[in-house]
Amino acid sequence: MKRLIRQKKTIWVIAGLLIVWALVYDYLEPLTNYLTYNLFGLEQGKRLTEAIRFFVFEFPKVLLLLTLIVFFVGIIRTFFSPERTRRALAGKTTFAGNVMASLLGIVTPFCSCSAIPLFLGFVEAGVPLGITFSFLIASPMINEIAVILLFGMFGWKVAVTYVVTGLVIAITAGWIIGRLHLEKWVEEWVYKTKMGDASDTEEKLSFSDRIPFGITAVKEIVGKVWIYVALGIAVGAGVHGYVPENFMAALMGKSAWYSVPLSILIGVPLYSNAARIIPIVSVLIEKGASLGTALAFMMAVIGLSLPEMIILRKVLKLPLIFTFVGIVSFGIMIVGFLFNLIF
Repeated sequence: MKRLIRQKKTIWVIAGLLIVWALVYDYLEPLTNYLTYNLFGLEQGKRLTEAIRFFVFEFPKVLLLLTLIVFFVGIIRTFFSPERTRRALAGKTTFAGNVMASLLGIVTPFCSCSAIPLFLGFVEAGVPLGITFSFLIASPMINEIAVILLFGMFGWKVAVTYVVTGLVIAITAGWIIGRLHLEKWVEEWVYKTKMGDASDTEEKLSFSDRIPFGITAVKEIVGKVWIYVALGIAVGAGVHGYVPENFMAALMGKSAWYSVPLSILIGVPLYSNAARIIPIVSVLIEKGASLGTALAFMMAVIGLSLPEMIILRKVLKLPLIFTFVGIVSFGIMIVGFLFNLIF
């Protein structure tokens, strides 16, 4: 009886989320127009009006999409844990290990603060250095927030192409690092560290039992990033309303051969997350920046963040960090030119 009640609750939760999203998506644009032009009394065509309208329309749309997808991703993540991921990668060698590590990086939680414990755990489990880096590259770069926002703002073709190219970067960069045999540039104390044997306490859960994990993921992830979504869209709204199109086209357009490498050089030392940077990227493209250049900038910001490099310095020597940044930057540059060529 309790199981049946849980199953019904599951169906109602999922159905409710889908219905709310469908209704909001259908009525959001007319509601935005009413709020902007009628309730707020703003004059159509003015820069401030267009900026406000952009924010009023984009913020709830992105937030609802984020909530819906994070809920399902939270359920999917119950099938993976850091310990299970570590065991899955242990003993893997060559190219197949890089592929598996990159795929696992997409669905496994990761942030800059967990870089060192993950790195130590992988080393202790016998995961080769190159495979470890494939995971460390894929996990922040192809996270669910980035994919969700790209899908919501640019469509499924761009989102899928981004995921594929991000995987190629993670797989290739990890494979190259592995082939270079750079273990000597890992700090000596790392190989002497024992993380302990974490026992697998995962239970076999039904789908209904996994629903609370999806709800928790929404509370934790959306609860933390909504402010960044708001800030990113606010900045994007300002760019939308006030930045001249010709300026962005000249700086980041396809005709500027230097735009992709310049965007990477600017992006590498910056720090932001996908929730804040993607809305800005969307408006840059609208103002004349090419898709490849804007995405190269975004990948450099979220895939090579300065805080992560500072944290990794505790376990890696500078030559390995510079090699890592150089290889990934080169891969991002190729992706930027490729996007500009295709789209």
